[in-house]
Amino acid sequence: MKHWPEYLGEGLGLGLFMVAAGVVATALDSPLSPLHDWIGNADLRRVIGGIAMGLTAIGLIYSPWGRRSGAHMNPAVTLGFLMLGKIRARDAAYYMAAQFAGGLVGVLLVLGLFGDAFASRPVSFASTMPGSRGVAVAFVAELFISFGMLLTILNIAARERLAPYAGVAAGLLVATYISIEAPLSGMSMNPARSFASAAPGGLFDNLWIYFVAPPLGMLMAATLFRCHERARAAVCAKLVHDLDQPCIHCGHQP
Repeated sequence: MKHWPEYLGEGLGLGLFMVAAGVVATALDSPLSPLHDWIGNADLRRVIGGIAMGLTAIGLIYSPWGRRSGAHMNPAVTLGFLMLGKIRARDAAYYMAAQFAGGLVGVLLVLGLFGDAFASRPVSFASTMPGSRGVAVAFVAELFISFGMLLTILNIAARERLAPYAGVAAGLLVATYISIEAPLSGMSMNPARSFASAAPGGLFDNLWIYFVAPPLGMLMAATLFRCHERARAAVCAKLVHDLDQPCIHCGHQP
């Protein structure tokens, strides 16, 4: 596995994202946390959580390991780049395996740190679950936000002047989606992220939504983007293409 630094970067990226998600969810939503009482409005807590996770995503995307791997941190994103022919199938497989493993390790670390405050309701391992409007609405919502995320990233990355800010756009969408869409589906967009939260507590009832809708939405975005040949040619399988880092996808060497 000569590309092990990239695979490790993917696992580390989602692992740290899940640590942040677990800490933020426990701090804001656990009745055992002082912040839960200090910030009594649930909508405000969700917006604060969204901002925190958006900033976390941006930090990870622009981190040294994020710049090295491309910071997919999401099997659905990796599948989108695979459809576009921007990542080799072998690398995509290892990316996805690393994402699932890293996410699960991150959740287990938070469980060890916070115990029942993290595992018990309403935090429930920071799991993603359908909201009060039901499974169908959650599925459509996940499909829509996943489509919007990858299509936005691809279109920004295809423009030379805007490409360095693709990671910022991704983080802003994460913050916005958590703030607005989370009551519908829990805001996942990521099979590995949802599995990591579901596995320790056996919360598998509606996990299929997050295994089907995000990949489908992002594959739809990639399919639409393929129609723009000039834009497609300008995109590499990295959210931010750092010329100081080697790239296993396009062959760039610093």
